[in-house]
Amino acid sequence: MPQLSAEEMEKHRAWIDEAVRRVEADAQRSADTHLHQVPLPTEVAWAGIDLYLKDESVHPTGSLKHRLARSLFLYALCNGWLHAGSTVVEASSGSTAVSEAYFARLIGLPFVAVMTASTSPEKIELIEWYGGRCHFVESASEVYDVARRLAEEVGGHYLDQFTYAERATDWRGNNNIAESIFEQMSREPHPLPSWIVASAGTGGTSATIGRYLRYKRLPTRLLVADPEGSAFYEGWRTDSCEVTAHGSRIEGIGRPRVEPSFIGGVVDEMVCVPDAASIATMRWVSTRLGRTVGPSTGTNVWAALGQIARMRASGEQGSVVTLLCDGGERYRSTYYDDEWIAGRGIDLGPWSAALAEFDAAGSWSV
Repeated sequence: MPQLSAEEMEKHRAWIDEAVRRVEADAQRSADTHLHQVPLPTEVAWAGIDLYLKDESVHPTGSLKHRLARSLFLYALCNGWLHAGSTVVEASSGSTAVSEAYFARLIGLPFVAVMTASTSPEKIELIEWYGGRCHFVESASEVYDVARRLAEEVGGHYLDQFTYAERATDWRGNNNIAESIFEQMSREPHPLPSWIVASAGTGGTSATIGRYLRYKRLPTRLLVADPEGSAFYEGWRTDSCEVTAHGSRIEGIGRPRVEPSFIGGVVDEMVCVPDAASIATMRWVSTRLGRTVGPSTGTNVWAALGQIARMRASGEQGSVVTLLCDGGERYRSTYYDDEWIAGRGIDLGPWSAALAEFDAAGSWSV
């Protein structure tokens, strides 16, 4: 930002004050998200194990990424990186860009989302409805450099969620997602969850939860579910940030590289989830709840069910909490379309059969 006169600086500070007020007012208008108990087979329920879903789809922009977008905008504003007229640019697989388009409109700034051409049409429509513009690339690995270049060309600011997600959120508390989970669990039969299960897109959510567990000295462990084709699992397993992969087919999670915001040291365990398992479980959860959920929720719940099976096998009682990341209405033309699934060579049969077996007998033979 160029050197400003005293009068210009005063106007700039006044603009930041008003922008922060608007973002904070949005948070005040938004109630906390719901925590649902998911019905489990009788054999599992009587074993003293409970599963909960933290429903992030009820945020104003319909996903977990509303929290991240709010934090990123406050971080950029309070660092002096945004000013009146700034063009805000982001690299995204969709849901973060939807939420960021909302906040950009809230404070009166233009917004550009750089994303792959394969992003679901429903997400693209939402970004444009909030006044954002979409710039498409072919490969997920291209989004970073293109977003950076576009921001430079227009003299704007690249929010860079993949770098700043882990530091923009206050992981010590301040009503972050971890603190919210523990407050809502306080009157449940097992108030301290044995496990919290989350997937990683930027890595910001897992970093927040993992740090909070350590800061509060809680016994709860963190399991990160990583989709097929993502670099995070192998990067965590080998303790290397140099790992690359071809990328994930599950929108919103998994990355072709180990992102700077992914903090492997706070993760207790990771599991790699096949795409077909994520999609089959997405549909299983939708039947359980009577409403549709997105594919990353399927990834989370598949990993959670595996952990529940291990708890039951070892005679351990307790609770498992995972995240409902967004609603299924964003994926009607993709993950809920059988023709779209078949066209990508994805066979849900074995995974749906495993879930049916879990329903029937509470057993997990995967």
